[in-house]
Amino acid sequence: METVIIILAILAGVVGIAGSILPGLPGTPVSWVGLLLLYIWGPEEMALKTLIIWGVVVAIVSVIDYIVPMYFTKITGGSKYAERGAIVGLIAGIILTPIGMILGSFLGAFLFEYYYTRQGAGQALKAAIGSFLGFITGTGLKTIVSVLILWKILWNVQNRQCTLQKQNTTKNIRK
Repeated sequence: METVIIILAILAGVVGIAGSILPGLPGTPVSWVGLLLLYIWGPEEMALKTLIIWGVVVAIVSVIDYIVPMYFTKITGGSKYAERGAIVGLIAGIILTPIGMILGSFLGAFLFEYYYTRQGAGQALKAAIGSFLGFITGTGLKTIVSVLILWKILWNVQNRQCTLQKQNTTKNIRK
């Protein structure tokens, strides 16, 4: 049973990292579920405080991920169309991952802003840069948090294995 929980926790961490980059997958919450599995599996290995702190970090990062792209788009003079275009471009660019996702996000923001607002190529370029920077910032933040959560999962698993080895060694010495 322990092996199944370890595999599921690590899998949640890896899927969380992928979800931080790919649209449609809730990256950081999935990573946090991996921590939750380890907490339920062995509460003596991880404090409840750790689980709660990571849960708060995940919630904050999830909110920031929605705010940052809008903020960057707005400060560069872009509209909601640039934001939507960045998402459409990102989804279209998944085929040519990861360069296609990056270029798709930028081109989608540019084309949507240019077509729907009719403010000219210069303004559309500014909006596309803002939308792109917002997307990269949010994605980067989510990816960093998901990687750190996976590291915590692996660290807890390693500590658990070391504890079990010490216990087995102590039992063998006593015999």
